[in-house]
Amino acid sequence: MVEISTSLLSIKDDSVKKIYDLEMAHTDYYHIDVMDGKFVQADTTGRMLEYTNQIKQVSNIPIDVHFMVQDINKHIEEYLPFSPNRITFHYEACKNKEEVEGIIKKIKENGIKVGISVKPETPIEEIYEFLPFVHMVLIMTVEPGKGGQALLTETLQKIKQIHTCREKHKLDFDIEADGGINLETMQEVKEAGVDIAVVGSAIIDSENYVKMMKLLKEI
Repeated sequence: MVEISTSLLSIKDDSVKKIYDLEMAHTDYYHIDVMDGKFVQADTTGRMLEYTNQIKQVSNIPIDVHFMVQDINKHIEEYLPFSPNRITFHYEACKNKEEVEGIIKKIKENGIKVGISVKPETPIEEIYEFLPFVHMVLIMTVEPGKGGQALLTETLQKIKQIHTCREKHKLDFDIEADGGINLETMQEVKEAGVDIAVVGSAIIDSENYVKMMKLLKEI
């Protein structure tokens, strides 16, 4: 069964209630989309810090932080007090191999699992050398920056590729997909080989979180 990391990006009001309702619906993770208005156009920095603080007050479900930011180190420092389960950063936000390695090291040294993410146009082979050192690879199945987009079907091949690479080299990391995942697309994402699916508006905009979560997990 694919685990569900519910994105809070689509929440507009009653955030504490919705966070609590997601726990009652048995989401596996809360997905925190941190955008800085530079790496992507949107800026969610204040809102996501607020939501993360609320989660820590009402829930023990793991927090899955996804940085879509230029200054990764600055945002790591902001989220360390919340002890997230994992922090994922974008490969494209790093200037060179040394910076990628330094960020992986910093996150791990703070007792947090580390994920590396790639945009749809980035060749997956570019991150192969880092795979033995991360806990997760996040494949963006839409262009990062806003919720509610349709899944780009060509990104499914990337998921299959990274899954094959993991099996071939006997590596130990989760594969997460993010963007456009709903009742219509979950099956193909699952078949491509994901372990964790980030689902946002399909859950947040539904009338019944418990029912929607159950339907998604049963696929």
